Amino acid sequence: MLAVVGHRRLRLDLQLFAGEKTEKATPKKRQDARKKGQVAKSNEIPSAFIMLFSFLALMMFSGFFQDRITSFFTVAYTDYMKLEITSANITILFSQLAYQGTIMLLPIMLIALVVGIIGNYIQIGFLMTGEPLKMKLNKLNPIEGAKKIFAIRALVEFLKSILKFLVIGFVVCFTIWLERDTLLSLSSMPLENIYVYAARITVLIGLQIAVLLAFLSIFDYIYQRYEHEKSLRMSKQDIKDEHKKAEGDPLIKSKIREKQRRMAMQRMMQEVPNADVVITNPTHYAVALKYDKEQMEAPFVVAKGQDYVALKIKEAAQSSGVMTMENKQLARALYAQADIGDPIPDDLFQAVAEVLAYVYKVKGAG
Repeated sequence: MLAVVGHRRLRLDLQLFAGEKTEKATPKKRQDARKKGQVAKSNEIPSAFIMLFSFLALMMFSGFFQDRITSFFTVAYTDYMKLEITSANITILFSQLAYQGTIMLLPIMLIALVVGIIGNYIQIGFLMTGEPLKMKLNKLNPIEGAKKIFAIRALVEFLKSILKFLVIGFVVCFTIWLERDTLLSLSSMPLENIYVYAARITVLIGLQIAVLLAFLSIFDYIYQRYEHEKSLRMSKQDIKDEHKKAEGDPLIKSKIREKQRRMAMQRMMQEVPNADVVITNPTHYAVALKYDKEQMEAPFVVAKGQDYVALKIKEAAQSSGVMTMENKQLARALYAQADIGDPIPDDLFQAVAEVLAYVYKVKGAG
């Protein structure tokens, strides 16, 4: 009784082990996951680098932005203030303001677009799929939603958000603390100097935050890649099932091979009546030969078989009136060295020629 229980427990343990996802994903599994949009990607990398390059652009093209902003507010508070308020003038006013604002923000928008595309391309390459947009009813399942809320990934995302908040808060507080004396004296500065200082300190804080977030995004990408690899893991049974699907079910393949063998044998047996002679072992081997001196340089094998197949070849030869000759060594050699449809080997040509000469002599005498 204890042995039976132990055997069942061992079998159950083996089944559980076979179901554990301990194996790396196969190339096919990775390709299928990629088609579904399941790739290792960190959303932090594009956002961090967009922020970094945007502030770098603000610093590099500070003169352009200063001239545009100055012109924007100068025209707004001088020329536009004198306009008569009518529906036509208001339409023109807002159109011009929108145009000037677009021209001012266009470089930043283009940089953000290009950096965002590059940031995603570096991680996953070129990928176009609509699979994540498909409607799936299991996404509305509250139980599955609760599992995601309390999952390890959700906890990691929460800790990541807290870390980002702390980093941004530390950078802002530390920078303001260092600039506290200057900030307290802003009230005594000219308006233009206040504007220049505010722009400088804003760009400085933005660059510091962007650099730190870019550094953190690298670790986030490593984590996302780890989670992605973990989600793609397969069990030994999964790999076996995939192999069966790729190579075909062994049972079906064996049936196909059996059908192919029957068809090949049927075609071979149809050629036996056209043979000139069947050379036998006498019981184990049978090889049917055909020779047409006007069309062939040498005799060739039209059928051959061993044991049961050899018996069928001899029966077909007898029923068709094809001469059967016993020659043990020649039958073995032909069976081993020549395939169906091949000419006989050169070293057996003399022996086969003697057999065919005897066959033609008998036929001629008949």
